[in-house]
Amino acid sequence: MPGGRLTQQERQQIAVGLADGLAYAEIARRLDRPTSTITREVMRNGGPTVYRADLAHRATERRAHRRQSVPRGSEAAPQAHGRDAEAVREYEEAFTNVVTATGAPKMMSRVLACLFTTDSGSLTASELAQRLQVSPASVSKAITFLESQGLIRRERDERRRERYVVDADVWYQSMLASARGIAQLVDTARQGVDVLGPGTPAATRLENVARFLDFVAESTIRAANQARDILHTKPATATASTATPSPDH
Repeated sequence: MPGGRLTQQERQQIAVGLADGLAYAEIARRLDRPTSTITREVMRNGGPTVYRADLAHRATERRAHRRQSVPRGSEAAPQAHGRDAEAVREYEEAFTNVVTATGAPKMMSRVLACLFTTDSGSLTASELAQRLQVSPASVSKAITFLESQGLIRRERDERRRERYVVDADVWYQSMLASARGIAQLVDTARQGVDVLGPGTPAATRLENVARFLDFVAESTIRAANQARDILHTKPATATASTATPSPDH
């Protein structure tokens, strides 16, 4: 089985396989590579829907250049639980790229990935700035955005330091915040119906938009309430998390 870095030609074959709807395992079989190699490659370059071979290849070259130019003594600190520091770094980058692909700004995505890959699920502003090698001002701006989306919360520790936290309920609260935002759009669309005159083409368009978004908001809230317990349930087995995902999941 070949080792080493993926070649540009292999990345092009990955892109073709994803476009054809092949599972990671099948793409890996055709390239005679481990499935985990294909999974990491795709996820750290935006996921199956946005993966581009040329962009992935250039990104890999940039990462390799950054690693070579890291000053001696500034390597990543040892990881807890015997984790591979390089694998963790690559996963954080993959997480960041996937969140960014949903429309979130890059720095906000980096902060969120950093918090989610921390065992405590909480860091101070100075810890975030140090881990991400960015300015405190950049962290502050990212925190403001993430709070507005309901993705993090603040708390004070025993030393009265402000910490930024992600926990199980963050996603639930985020779904509710999203539904509330949609509800505001519904109200605004229906105001337009009155202004433009019921039955007119513009008003009809807005009414249909309002009905659609109203259904989406109600469905989101109902689904979030029904699934909330999942966020507090320990997985039954470890093998479930290692199953190979298909490009559609």
